[in-house]
Amino acid sequence: MAGTITIKNGYVFDPLNEINGEIMDIFIKDGKVVRELSAAEMKDVKVIDASGMTVMPGGVDSHSHVAGAKVNAGRSMRPEDHYKANLQKTSLTHSGSGYTVPSVYKQGYDYAAMGYTTVFEAAIPPLEARHTHEEMRATPLLDMGGYLILGNNFFLMRYLHDGDTEKAAAYVAWMMKTHKSYGIKCVNPAGVENWGWGKNIHSLDEANIHFEITPRETIKGLSEVNELLGMPVPLHLHANNLGHPGCCTITEDSLKILDGVKPRQNMDVEWAETKMDPARKCSVYLAHMMFNSFAGTTWGDCESGVKEIANYINNKDHVVIDSGCTPFGEATVMTGDGPAIQDMYKLTGNKWSNTDVEMEGGSGVIPFTYFKSNPVHSLQWAMGLECLLLINDPWKTIMTTDSPNGGPFTKYPEVMTWIMSEAFRKQTFSECHKWANDRSELGSINRELSLYDLAILTRANPAKTIGMAHRKGSLGVGADGDVTVYNINPQQLDANNYEALLQAFRKAEYTVKGGEIVAVKGEIVSLPEKRTYYSEVHVEDEKEKEMLTDVKEWFRYYTLGFANYPTPEKYLKNPTPIQVNVVR
Repeated sequence: MAGTITIKNGYVFDPLNEINGEIMDIFIKDGKVVRELSAAEMKDVKVIDASGMTVMPGGVDSHSHVAGAKVNAGRSMRPEDHYKANLQKTSLTHSGSGYTVPSVYKQGYDYAAMGYTTVFEAAIPPLEARHTHEEMRATPLLDMGGYLILGNNFFLMRYLHDGDTEKAAAYVAWMMKTHKSYGIKCVNPAGVENWGWGKNIHSLDEANIHFEITPRETIKGLSEVNELLGMPVPLHLHANNLGHPGCCTITEDSLKILDGVKPRQNMDVEWAETKMDPARKCSVYLAHMMFNSFAGTTWGDCESGVKEIANYINNKDHVVIDSGCTPFGEATVMTGDGPAIQDMYKLTGNKWSNTDVEMEGGSGVIPFTYFKSNPVHSLQWAMGLECLLLINDPWKTIMTTDSPNGGPFTKYPEVMTWIMSEAFRKQTFSECHKWANDRSELGSINRELSLYDLAILTRANPAKTIGMAHRKGSLGVGADGDVTVYNINPQQLDANNYEALLQAFRKAEYTVKGGEIVAVKGEIVSLPEKRTYYSEVHVEDEKEKEMLTDVKEWFRYYTLGFANYPTPEKYLKNPTPIQVNVVR
């Protein structure tokens, strides 16, 4: 029976329902979790015997770079990335290639093999939304969505400079519908616009050229718009000065701007049953915290500033972060922060790509390798893990590598094992440059996260933070039937045996999506349908008409016509709009 399955006798970890390793059965019917199945349904149901194994909701990656022009640029720039890693065609699956930036088919299979079922693209330039959706559509198995880059948008900078929050909100609502995107992404606020003129911004109160708006005004204004509209996800912030010594100070000050902003998530959805309140409580989602956390003044005296930011977050409730870990080895750095990439080019001399996206932003791509022998790289490895271990409440943290910036998502098993095993951290420390220990706090941390904590960092909290907990990140009645079974017996778990953990996390015993088994021990066995989520945000018709009058007048600065700007729904696979700010 398609979409109907029973997972029996597993140790279940479902934090949104406060289930911590209880032995129980999970029933799925027609792709959704149900309380039970009838005797007649049980006769034909597919049964997975999960005895002695760990059962979690399907993995949710709330920040990854998997689709769009910059991702495709990364693929084309790295031929060596493809001949080193390839996948043969089977009777069921396509061929594919790529390690740090895999082809669309391979990335879907690789995520599913690890137990992930939902992935959100972290940065969509509006003008390139069609391309992004084409790649998301072609990516198999994964339910997807993406955040729209708006922190250097001409229209929004004008409205925010003039203090016209209502028109700014109407514009954001229209853009979400126009480009079928899910939330607001803010990259180097006000600074990327300067990059179009060979400049940048280095403080929160430095106004950019032409628009004369500061990062502080941009961050505050976009957050106010976000909560006025009741968006599913909080403002997704990539802070100024990212990746530079001393950037931890501007990062912490950026978070302080939004202290006191009241979260307002206004989604018209049917919520799955959860014991915890599944609505988000934060007003800012700090992206890839590690890259925003350098202390010091130069690369010669730089050190970890994670502790200072973590202490702030430990005493505040309005911030959630993802870690942006760097697990060593090959990476491809890509970001909407054009000046940050150019600085990396000057440091490394590697091949480099840069682009300006008309009136919306800019980006860059550069191949990169993190070495254990390199002092700064070893420090970054330690800092990424500090982000997850120094913040006390796991509900304020999300595990990522900012893939492929810190490293590819296929390195998640290493990150999972480092945060669960002090022995594995010590073993890696022994191979690193001494800066990893001397200039970070990691060596003094003996905390080891549990499987329950891991389920928060990789399932429950990503789903809750981005407003997908109504159907993702839990195993409550009404949730999507997305389940991961790991060959880990919690009763016999030995954190010192980290090789066993690595092996279990690299290839899930079973990955179930919508009640169908899609992967067994890393092998793809079925290809069920996927969905693409976006926010259909509602505002007053009159406000939208006033805003569109401005937009149509200013649109003459674009290189394409207004009628060709929107992304038609046909570009999406099974488009699934989330109704936002509906007035009843």
